[in-house]
Amino acid sequence: MTRVIRAGRVTFAALSVPNYRLYYGGQAVSLAGTWMQMTAQAWLVLTLTHSSTALGVIIALQTLPVLLLGPYGGVIADRVNKRRLMIILQSAMGVQALILGVLTVTGEVQYWQIGVLAALLGLNNAFENPARQSFMLEMVGPEHLRNAVSLNSVMANGARVIGPAIAGILIATVGEGVCFLVNAASFAAVVGSLIAMDLSALNPTAPAVRARGQLREGFRYVRSTPELAVPLLMMAAAGCLAYEFQVSLPVMASRGLHAGSTGFGFMTATMGLGAVLGGLLVAARGKIGMRPLVLSAGGFGVALALAALAPSLPLELAAMAFVGWGSISFMSMGNSTLQLTAAPEMRGRVMSLWFVAFQGSTPIGGPIVGWLMSVAGPRSGLGVASVTCLVVALGGLAALYRRRSDLDHHRQHHRPAPQPVVDERRQVVV
Repeated sequence: MTRVIRAGRVTFAALSVPNYRLYYGGQAVSLAGTWMQMTAQAWLVLTLTHSSTALGVIIALQTLPVLLLGPYGGVIADRVNKRRLMIILQSAMGVQALILGVLTVTGEVQYWQIGVLAALLGLNNAFENPARQSFMLEMVGPEHLRNAVSLNSVMANGARVIGPAIAGILIATVGEGVCFLVNAASFAAVVGSLIAMDLSALNPTAPAVRARGQLREGFRYVRSTPELAVPLLMMAAAGCLAYEFQVSLPVMASRGLHAGSTGFGFMTATMGLGAVLGGLLVAARGKIGMRPLVLSAGGFGVALALAALAPSLPLELAAMAFVGWGSISFMSMGNSTLQLTAAPEMRGRVMSLWFVAFQGSTPIGGPIVGWLMSVAGPRSGLGVASVTCLVVALGGLAALYRRRSDLDHHRQHHRPAPQPVVDERRQVVV
């Protein structure tokens, strides 16, 4: 019993911080609503257009602002009070969900309206996500950061279990619009948690003084720091073609497995369940650095291959649990590595590039995956994701060995000169 209690304290260490505990509860409610909206939006687009390419375009519109403005969002996050910025932007996200819900419930929603609202949500995300990612350290400090990042991922994927499952039921009974309205209401929880925080317990980073060239400075900093540049490049490749689940899973469910909206909901929920279990393991025993990141990328690729080849829904659900596990391990390790490696005054800009790599690459990858499935079949989306992750793992492994080789070469050519030994009795050097 004592051992179980000790393990629980290690696994959930960050929840000992009151502000993080408050934030965690608010985010849990809001993210469940967000996953409901993502599921309902994907199904609504497919219902209106019957086109996987059209779905890919909507996802691209939602993530294009992240690609274009995400790095500047990091500059803003380094300049301002992150908590205040999050309160404003989270409120705006609730308004966007409300508008989409009203249009859908009244039967007035059209494809172009979904596209406009998706682009506005993406614009909001470009500035909110860098602030939220870098605010984590201000809440919990470096001691609990890795644990907090992992628990945050567990929460997000727990919401992935709950949100799509509820969305699947609501879509089948009362329609997609109610999912959007519930999501709009859920933002009150996270905004309330941010307002209620004990400000004296926060450790805010001193805002960067506004100056010209800060965006270029961030790029130069990452380029000159391999410990940051390599994980960012790995995530950029995986984010472009492997994390396009909003495009690949609905098509796989409806056309690859003929499982309908219920099957799609279960696939997403099972993936979330696997991510919860994987995230808890990372929270308790996870490591940071290139070697764990390479191993997690390889495991992620193998799991995606199993999902692409699964011949039936039960086997697909089993494979999706491992996909969730691999996905969360790769994401959490990369996120923690960057936050603990980056200089405090650069953290917002570094994490904005992480978000661009993760989600900003979707405007490129989303349409590609959608088009590929329309040409090569519904299983090709998960297939190309698998190949991408395996290539990413090999690339990371090559970078790791190159780094070690460079360090060994440096040590060999910069060995200190042998110190002379003095015989004190004879006072001569030997």
